[in-house]
Amino acid sequence: MIGTYIWERISWISFVLILHLFWIFIAYIDTAIPLQPILYMVFLSLLFFTIFVFIRYQKETRFFKRLKEWDHNLQVTGVDAPDSPFEEIVYGSLSEQAVLLRQTSSESRVVLQQEKDDLLAWIHEVKTPLTALHLMIERVKDESLRSPLKYEWLRIHLLLDQQLHQKRMTFMENDLYIEDTDLEGVIFQEIKTLQSWCIQKGVGFDLQLSVTNVLTDAKWLAFMLRQLLTNAVKYSTASDIVIESELLDGKVILSIQDFGRGIDPRDMPRIFEQGFTSTLDHHDHVSTGMGLYLTKKVAQSLLITVGIESKRGEGTTVTLTFPEKNDFVQLTGV
Repeated sequence: MIGTYIWERISWISFVLILHLFWIFIAYIDTAIPLQPILYMVFLSLLFFTIFVFIRYQKETRFFKRLKEWDHNLQVTGVDAPDSPFEEIVYGSLSEQAVLLRQTSSESRVVLQQEKDDLLAWIHEVKTPLTALHLMIERVKDESLRSPLKYEWLRIHLLLDQQLHQKRMTFMENDLYIEDTDLEGVIFQEIKTLQSWCIQKGVGFDLQLSVTNVLTDAKWLAFMLRQLLTNAVKYSTASDIVIESELLDGKVILSIQDFGRGIDPRDMPRIFEQGFTSTLDHHDHVSTGMGLYLTKKVAQSLLITVGIESKRGEGTTVTLTFPEKNDFVQLTGV
């Protein structure tokens, strides 16, 4: 702060120093003026000036030091009262801006909450005709017609489910319930949901689960697996998806391996970004770029580590490393 203060007052300090040098120069060139008394006066003057600058530094920077340490919580109570007219201008401006920002923030939260509630209500309303549509599709006798209808229905169902969970993520911490979860049961349920799509693409599953139980939130784990399995099926054709689980160093590791098109190496650093699809497959309009992004967000809340290894043209392996029991003490509601 002292460097900032000196730089702020550099013009005044320079003026005083130049003025003293000017006095010394006048005494030097004018023989009628004794030089030594002038030097003594300059020394005393600079000494008092240094003391004055130090005192003013302590007084003038008190307000700005507290302002720099301000935690920006839209409250100016943590800032010292102003001691000068200029500080009063700054303090008044901050107070007005804080009031305005609090008001705007409150209004925005109300609008966002209303929009979220409306969207969630709409999604739940849409589920009713979607269920009826599924029953109607099941009555179609022609398999060549029923199969694409079921596929398009499944796409709508998965997109609505994705949107529903995405909106719930804002208050996800209050929705967690950590319990001993049947990993095998959750996986089977998600495979069953994708069954018609898998049959259409000739995709099968090879389950090798050495560990069948994990400590996590069953609902959000199911959502994560839904995103990963959807990606695996989407980019695979006429091949098996291998799902394995093992216990390593006290942690359960679940891996999902497909043998699809894989991910280009230059895309790997960006695969968890929102909306990112691919730099090579821009023609693929089916991909939304949200699956891995949402998976990563949920994983962070569940303390699950997500890892991905992939080779272009050979397939992709996604690993979920579940935390140990003691790691959950920091989660709300555990």
